[in-house]
Amino acid sequence: MAALDEKARDFLEKPFAGAATTLRPDGSPHSTVVWVDVDTDVVMFNTAVGRAKERHLRQDPRVSLIVVDPEDAYRWVSVSGTAELTTDGADGQIDKLAKKYLGQDEYPWRKPEEERITVVIRPERVETTGL
Repeated sequence: MAALDEKARDFLEKPFAGAATTLRPDGSPHSTVVWVDVDTDVVMFNTAVGRAKERHLRQDPRVSLIVVDPEDAYRWVSVSGTAELTTDGADGQIDKLAKKYLGQDEYPWRKPEEERITVVIRPERVETTGL
C-alpha cells in the first residue's frame, strides 16, 4: 500500500472536487465528479447504492481518483488502488462532506429511499504535482 504524505493529505482536505474513475463491465472507464474525504492513509468518497460507481466497484474494485486545484491545474493529487464499500457511517460522512463543500450541516439532496455508501480507497499508487 502506498502512503499519503502530509502535503497530499492537506491538499485533499481542501474543498476541491475530484474525478473518480471506475471500470464498466466491458472494461471501459467511467469517470464522475465526487466530493473527497481523507483519513490518514485512505481516501474516500460517498455515493448511493445503485449508482454506476457502486455497481462498477462491486464488479471490479479497481479505482482511480484525481483531485485538481481549481486555481492551478498543475497542482494535483492522484490516487489509484482498490476500493472497499461500506454503509457504516456513510450517512454521517455525506453530511460531513456537505459541510466541507457547501457549508451546510446536512446533505440537501438526500432522498428518503436512498442508501448512502462510502467508497474507501486503499492507495496502491499516489502521485502528486505542485505540492
